[in-house]
Amino acid sequence: MTETTSIPSGVATRYATALFELALDGSAVEETEAALGRLEAMIAESDDLKSLIKSPVFTSEDQLRAMAAVLDKAGIGGLTGNMVKLAARNRRLFSVPGMIKAFRQLAAEHRGEEAAEVSSAVALSAAQMADLAEALKGVTGKDVRLTAKVDPSLIGGLVVRLGSRMIDTSLKTKLNSLKMRMKEVG
Repeated sequence: MTETTSIPSGVATRYATALFELALDGSAVEETEAALGRLEAMIAESDDLKSLIKSPVFTSEDQLRAMAAVLDKAGIGGLTGNMVKLAARNRRLFSVPGMIKAFRQLAAEHRGEEAAEVSSAVALSAAQMADLAEALKGVTGKDVRLTAKVDPSLIGGLVVRLGSRMIDTSLKTKLNSLKMRMKEVG
């Protein structure tokens, strides 16, 4: 889970900024964000794709060929496809997950929204997501766009990341805290 919750690297932020500016100039921010979301879902579902992205064993040519095939099969082209292919060509494919996160942040800022990531042990319903977004809007004063992740290790509760703030109400954290207190006593 650490790779999805980390702050995007400088490389990822530079790629995302360039992609965002190109998408903004071409009035394709929403289309690009949707394509990045599809790519992110594919990465999350495929261990082979994760390995391709992270492993330094593959040459840039191997990464470029593989990613071009994946992007073509998924119907991801245009700015998004070109940026991912450029990252592969430049041996920066590892930065794609951070690039997606940074792009979402830039797009949310442009729309006057706050971006938040919510992790839960089970998938949240649309009504629960709407209630959470409304509660966070009350805190921030801005519309909040949620990105949901499922992390069964949380056991129950939620972990919400909103900018630099994190609200952790997960049972996993509560149990770990209790365990630490019990060690201090014993």
